[in-house]
Amino acid sequence: MVYRFLLLSDEIDDFKREIQISSQATFFDFHKEILKTTGYDKQQMYSFFICGDDWSKQTEITLIEMDTSSEEDSYVMDKTLLEDLLEEEHQKLLYVFDQLAERVFFIELREIITGKDLKDPVCTKAAGNPPKQFIDFDVVSNDITSDLGENFYGDDAFDDEDLDGLDEGSFDDESLNDRF
Repeated sequence: MVYRFLLLSDEIDDFKREIQISSQATFFDFHKEILKTTGYDKQQMYSFFICGDDWSKQTEITLIEMDTSSEEDSYVMDKTLLEDLLEEEHQKLLYVFDQLAERVFFIELREIITGKDLKDPVCTKAAGNPPKQFIDFDVVSNDITSDLGENFYGDDAFDDEDLDGLDEGSFDDESLNDRF
């Protein structure tokens, strides 16, 4: 069987990838094809999540073995076949490509093609550029503060001289208690 997946991003409207892969391939094989089609760095941490219909995370498939409690099943990409966890069309997955900012691709199993098999995964449709793999927090921080403007903390009628005559000893405990 062949699985046909659609990958989308909530950050870039025209980004779309369609990947076809054997149902007997591993999640690691799928992961490698995603990296190949996006050009993302192989040396980062990634994970898949099997999701409910409302995109709620249910089962995680990690890139490397993680220490988890023995009560929970743990799945590792290179040891888990796609067909072990994916059984029906329209199943939803998340692919976390930026762990720090929790940025993801939304993936849907669009079609299960029976009577066909693929040796290697293949990207059959590609549109748009993928989002940058990592957010530059310095740029984001500068963008936010520059958008605030000088009036962010109060109105433009504020005058520093309004505070003249006030010093640390101006308030005693009683006057503060009266206010609260």
